[in-house]
Amino acid sequence: MTGKNRLDLDPDTVERDLVKLVLTVVELLRQLMERQALRRFDTGELTEDQEERIGLTLMLLDDRMAELRDRYGLRPEDLNLDLGPLGPLLPRE
Repeated sequence: MTGKNRLDLDPDTVERDLVKLVLTVVELLRQLMERQALRRFDTGELTEDQEERIGLTLMLLDDRMAELRDRYGLRPEDLNLDLGPLGPLLPRE
């Protein structure tokens, strides 16, 4: 087997890429949950207590995501996969 045919599986790179993929999926879900919460806020179907709990949960999730991105040297834009002709996975903020 020649050097050209070898797959470089550096454990640090594999771990970072896996974390990047997982965080991308979590970020997509977080944004979807946030949009759904905003719709529910706008319709007035939530109690004040529910609004507060949802807001706190979303803030804590955002903080935890930032911690994990920092730990693995990722920026928020690193989680936005390019889907080619479809454009980016996540809306640009």
